[in-house]
Amino acid sequence: MPELPEVEVVRAGLEPALVGARIDSVQVFDPRSLKRHDARRGDFVGMLQGATVLSAERRGKFMWFPLDSGDALVTHLGMSGQVLLRDLDAAPDRHLRIQYVFTHPEHGQLVVNFVDQRIFGSMAVDELVEQPSGLVPSQAAHIALDPLNPFFDDELFITRLRKKSTGVKRALLDQTLISGVGNIYADESLWAAKIHGEKPSDTLSKAKARELLEAVRAILTKALGEGGTSFDEQYVNVNGESGYFSHSLNAYGQQGKPCPRCGTPIRRVTFMNRGSHFCPKCQRVA
Repeated sequence: MPELPEVEVVRAGLEPALVGARIDSVQVFDPRSLKRHDARRGDFVGMLQGATVLSAERRGKFMWFPLDSGDALVTHLGMSGQVLLRDLDAAPDRHLRIQYVFTHPEHGQLVVNFVDQRIFGSMAVDELVEQPSGLVPSQAAHIALDPLNPFFDDELFITRLRKKSTGVKRALLDQTLISGVGNIYADESLWAAKIHGEKPSDTLSKAKARELLEAVRAILTKALGEGGTSFDEQYVNVNGESGYFSHSLNAYGQQGKPCPRCGTPIRRVTFMNRGSHFCPKCQRVA
């Protein structure tokens, strides 16, 4: 599942190509990719054709492009979604679900392909609602800010985290508490802060909670600088290139390998139908 760094890399790659561009045409090849679009508000294609993109925004794993119509084109990559920039004469991408042709005032015409092998991702035209941090699509309004957002409130997060009667890792994955952190970066942040994922959140001291937040922010920033984490061809940036943060992982996917800090073999246990990776010596529950 793409997490904050992967989605931000895609957003940043699309921004210079799409901001200021007009949507000339839209072709939907698979209506299943419109599952988050509310057809009662209007036809997806009709609401987009002729509109101009004003900016490129993101919250957590949601990415959206405000339009001069007052709505926004919202994208969620799901498990395997990709948004790829292509030339007009490029061969069709495999698993192509939606295709756009844009005209940019400086760059001319370009194609944007929404490719999604497993069809867990989606696109939608959604209304924007006002929040203290700015306008956000209604379907992302319940998502908390991520720790790289300038409006993120560290003290509020620490207070809410320490009030939760759940394991710390489960809290990090709660998108109403903090957004953009998925399984990979939760494991990496917990390893960096020497916290076991099953440690109850309400037993964390303020200092330890702050240390964890700093670790989350540092891990996400480093991953962002390295283009995200790619284990296969399903996560790529807008040019089809893979990220390389996978070479910097200390815990996630490292089961059986020595902990980079103490040498104890990293363990993997089942967690919420996936896996948790940790050092049994550095990260103790008690």
